[in-house]
Amino acid sequence: MTNRTYREVRLAARPQGPVTDDLFEIAEVPLPEPGPGQVLVRNTHMGVAAVMRTLMEETSTVPIPSYEIGAPLHGSAVGEVVAAPGGEFTPGDLVEHRLGWREYALLDAAGVHRLDPGLMPDRAACLSQGPTALMGIARGAEVRPGDTVFVTGAAGGVGSLAGQIARQYGAARVIGSTGSRQKADRLVEEFGYDAVVIRGAGPIEEQLRKAAPDGIDALFDNVGGEQLQAAIALANRGARLAIVGALATQLSTDGPAPTPVDTLSFLARGITMRGIALHDHLDLIPEWNRRFAEGLRDGTLSFPHARLHGIEQAPRALRELTEGRHLGAVVVEL
Repeated sequence: MTNRTYREVRLAARPQGPVTDDLFEIAEVPLPEPGPGQVLVRNTHMGVAAVMRTLMEETSTVPIPSYEIGAPLHGSAVGEVVAAPGGEFTPGDLVEHRLGWREYALLDAAGVHRLDPGLMPDRAACLSQGPTALMGIARGAEVRPGDTVFVTGAAGGVGSLAGQIARQYGAARVIGSTGSRQKADRLVEEFGYDAVVIRGAGPIEEQLRKAAPDGIDALFDNVGGEQLQAAIALANRGARLAIVGALATQLSTDGPAPTPVDTLSFLARGITMRGIALHDHLDLIPEWNRRFAEGLRDGTLSFPHARLHGIEQAPRALRELTEGRHLGAVVVEL
């Protein structure tokens, strides 16, 4: 190993609004030597996600530690073991862990998970947000054959997979929401959506009524706010509403986006609404990996994503994700 230093991305300041490049700094630091029970990993790919904007705040309600000013950010990453003295890992092992945003990561062995190098046809696919999508469809919205399903935030890394999974669970009609006509067209043409409502193209409820004239049976909600309110208005008797994300709040500079709920209407229609988070459903990860690998190989699933190259592009990747520039997941290849 000839490199004695590596680069990492640190949080330089708390955001006062949208993500901007000056909130980050790239530092060159000495390469550490792993001790017994530690693993040194050369990261090859890292993922960015909307929750990272939330973690840039000093405090947040999500069950993940907030980023600290002057310290490197963290998030999902895949890489190769460089050294692991006296442990269960060997140099060359493909692994995943939570210390992205740096070219090398030093971790305790307990924080590293070995991956089958032959499982995914593309290493970046190990960073898909499919476990969250599968969780929301299977356990949150409990999608059933014949359902009409509404997926908000359908063009994101989670939503672009949730629509495909809903189809696999037998959904008869899958409706999405997104922020542009271009993305809407791609969701219909490439990713199995029957119709898409567009944020900013008129009241969401009116658009949804046209797209789902018989109402909706299941909701996979990444957004909240007006889109959740529209889904509640169109919910059929016995509908299952899964709250998987809250982008209307996470990416807003105006604070929370509360949604009024008519509890009597919920009672009369027998509607179920539940918040559901992956940290309570980690058993789905290996199931998703098997399902995704098989689907990628036989063409029944696809992995929409944007790929940027180089650690120096990581701040741009998060900024562009929060600006809605990309369809699908956003991955940085290091």
